[in-house]
Order: sequence, then structure tokens, then C-alpha cells
Amino acid sequence: MDRCVVLVDAGYLLGAAASLLAGDPSRSKVTVDHVALIAALRERAEAETGLPLLRIYWFDAAPERRPMPEHRRLRVLPRVTVRLGALTRAEGRWVQKGVDAAMHAELSELARNRACADVVLITGDGDLLPGMMSAKEHGVVVHLWALQAADGDFNQSEDLVGEADERRVLDREWIEGSFSLRDTSSVFPAPGARHEIAKILAAPPAGPPAGLPDPLPAAPVPGRPAAGAPAAAVAVAAAAVPAVNGRPQPAAAGLKVVPTPKDLAGRSADRLATAADRHQTGPVLRWSSDRGWIERPVQEPAVTAGDGLPTLAQLTTAEQRWADREEDITSIGGDAHEVGQVFARRWTTRVGDVERLTVLWPDYPRIPHRVDGELLRYAARFGLLAHKDDQIDEHDRYAIRAGFWKELATRVPGGHLVVVDD
Repeated sequence: MDRCVVLVDAGYLLGAAASLLAGDPSRSKVTVDHVALIAALRERAEAETGLPLLRIYWFDAAPERRPMPEHRRLRVLPRVTVRLGALTRAEGRWVQKGVDAAMHAELSELARNRACADVVLITGDGDLLPGMMSAKEHGVVVHLWALQAADGDFNQSEDLVGEADERRVLDREWIEGSFSLRDTSSVFPAPGARHEIAKILAAPPAGPPAGLPDPLPAAPVPGRPAAGAPAAAVAVAAAAVPAVNGRPQPAAAGLKVVPTPKDLAGRSADRLATAADRHQTGPVLRWSSDRGWIERPVQEPAVTAGDGLPTLAQLTTAEQRWADREEDITSIGGDAHEVGQVFARRWTTRVGDVERLTVLWPDYPRIPHRVDGELLRYAARFGLLAHKDDQIDEHDRYAIRAGFWKELATRVPGGHLVVVDD
């Protein structure tokens, strides 16, 4: 029939909205205006599909499948049906059970009975892929809606993204129309001492009751002045306990002080600084061998001018990350050489001043360490790790880096003199 249906995974919708607005996926961080949310979903679904709405299905979980207050509010709204799965505790966290299966069954049943022509799915779980494929086989057009992610990355299964007929993103402005940050200042007041308790704690200590003798003096402890001793005696006792590396030590007699690794490193540095035949001034690591202890200085990693350049992640906004992932899925084939070129193109474009990148040419073919690691992690998205024990083999690494340098040579002055096109 010429109608549309909306299937909402409440866990995905509410969690993604809380992540975007509060930086935390917990539902308790946001307040939802359910009437406004349902109205916005209906309006947008009818506008996107061009069809009248049949029904909105709200899939959520609750302990023992008993409706929570929000579920009771939702199920009395017009054109809204609530389906509940079980919410169970596992390994210290709440886990939904049966929600994906219920969505799959409802989607397949609607398509099989030709109850609708278009279905809008608001979910990110790849377990719904078989239901989506079944609905398409029955002639239903599937619209997949995503919520804008807080970190700019995809928060949906790529299999769902690839199978959907139409895709849309619900941005921050749309979300803020129904969601708002929860004000917890009145629910959880600022901690502070109660007035009467603070008054008691501030009172001076009371002396012994009248008519009772003063308490007996405590037995003296070696290295610690007795109670009532003059200030001079206190100073002498404190001076009698030496400090280690400038850190005051306990004054109790016979107490063995166990040095920390930082203390040991400081002692090694002091010993080397005072020795006439040593030139090292930093901490020393020791290895055990057949010849006894061998002292070896810590080797500092080599630092080049390119190591001070920013990484692609530091230069990329959340909106750009989303667009990059979209391009990766829809346009990039995944060839190792192509992957290196795409990464270099994005990096040079976002650096802006390409003159800053000319410091790379003296170190060619070495790529700055942080950028190189980021490049290989990016390449792993395209399946280059498959069947290789989670490692990119040497041939693919060479191709990825060759593509990086080739693209860089076309964008950065002086590159054609250094990079030779094989």
C-alpha cells in the first residue's frame, strides 16, 4: 500500500543523541520531549517518502518487559506502537535482549503483507541486515536514517549503509528540537558540610573534667619528641631524620624506607653526574647478563623537523571526518597505492600552508613517525589486513607509502626533484 512506516531503535536514537549533546551515551544525560519527537519523525518521514504515515514502531527494552514511564507516554500517542524487549544485567552492565529480533520480524512481516511501500529505519545495528534485504525483495523502499555522531565518524553498520536505498543524517539542529541536556544541579546539590557539623568540628578541644588528674604522658618514641617538649627539641628531632632526594622520611626508629623507581633513577643520575669518567646525565637502565650488571644510557628517539608537523586527525573537524568516511565507502576502491594518495591529499589540503611541508624532503623516504602510523591505520580500513595476521605485508606498505609520496610531490614545492616516479 502507498504508505510509509517508521521503525525506531530507541537505544540507538537516544544513545546517539546523548553522545552528541552531552558527550556521554547515557540516556540520563538528556531530556526527551516525546510529543515533539514523534511529530518531527512523522513530518520528516512523510516529506522524505512523499507518502502518508501508517505507523511509528518504537522498539526498546525494559526490565522484565514492563513498560517504563516513557513507554506509557509513548504508547498513548496517535500512530505509535511500542514493542519491548528484555533488559538484563550482564557483567555489570545493562544489555538488551530481543530488540533486534523484534525489529527484524516486524520489518519482514510488513513487507510480506505489503502493508507499506516505504520503510524508514533509525538504527545502526548490522543485525537488521537480513530483514532489510528481505523487505527489498518484496518491493519495499528502505530509507536508513543516521544521527550525527559526536566524533564525526559513522555510528552505523557499513553493511546497512551499503544495502539501504536512501540515506539521510539527522543533524544537531534537528536533534535539539526534541532533546535537551538534563539539569542535574537541583537533583544533586553541591556537596558541603552541614552547618551544625561544621560548628562542632570548629570548636576547640575540651580539657579533662574538673577534679580528674591530667592524662599520663605517652611513652616516648625514638626519633620523635615527647608531648609537651619544647620547640627546640622538636627541631632537633626533625633534623635527626635525613631526607632522601629532598623527600622527608618518617621519623619512627627502625622504619625501613623502600625507594621508588623515581628515587632510584634520581640516585643514578646523581652518581653519574659526580663521576669523573662519566658523561651521561640522565637515568640509567640496567640489564642482567653473564658478566654482571651492565649500565647502558637511555637512547633518545631521533627527532626531525617533520616530527613537529600536525597529524591528519588534529587537522580534521567532526564534519570532515564524516565526509571522509562517506568518501571512503562510496568512492575509494581500496588499492594500496590509491589509499596512500587519498591520505596525502587530505593531509596537505588541511595543513593549508604547503610551504610547511617542504621540511619533509631532506628525510625522504622517511615519513614522520606519527603520520606514518596514522597512514597505516587508515589503510587498515580497506581490508589490507585480511589473511595477514593483522599485519600489512611489506609489499602493501611500500605501495601505500609510495602513493603518499607521489601525491605529496605534486602538491608541495620541490617534490618533483626528490620523488622519482617509477
